[in-house]
Amino acid sequence: MFYYWLAPLGKQFILFNLFNYLAFRAAGAGVTALVLSFLIGPGVIRRLRAHKIGQIIRAEGPASHQGKRGTPTMGGLIILLATILPTLLWARLDNRMVIVAMLATLWMGGIGFLDDYLKIVQGKSRGLVAKWKLAGQCTFGLAWDSTCCSFPSSRSVRSRPRPRRCPSSSTWC
Repeated sequence: MFYYWLAPLGKQFILFNLFNYLAFRAAGAGVTALVLSFLIGPGVIRRLRAHKIGQIIRAEGPASHQGKRGTPTMGGLIILLATILPTLLWARLDNRMVIVAMLATLWMGGIGFLDDYLKIVQGKSRGLVAKWKLAGQCTFGLAWDSTCCSFPSSRSVRSRPRPRRCPSSSTWC
């Protein structure tokens, strides 16, 4: 959003011309992500602890793992917020790859959320079975592949090479 709001002002105010540079926007997104994770993180952890959403540890597991009992799960929520919000603020949303990266992040975050949710509901440390995690990941990959084949971007489509005529004769080279 910042790109669309502030980059056009670069013609009047030279400082806003910085928003045309990818490196500046990437640094801004990184700082925004860091600040968001510092601000949002403690509140999310407090809420998860208040709702007793904690790690389930098997009794027969190693003694060193028993210290993890009750550690809040679903910390990926902080990562998702600290990734998606800066992307929405700083990236050029007309870039197809930015949209794909955000969709992939949300899709995989949804798989992680489902895994943690099943751990909490079932009360077991198993969560989502590995084959279903892999099926979810492959589903996104196949959907993206079929989208790319159906709607290729103008940059990725290559025209078929055409034979050229030899200048000295009328035959094809």
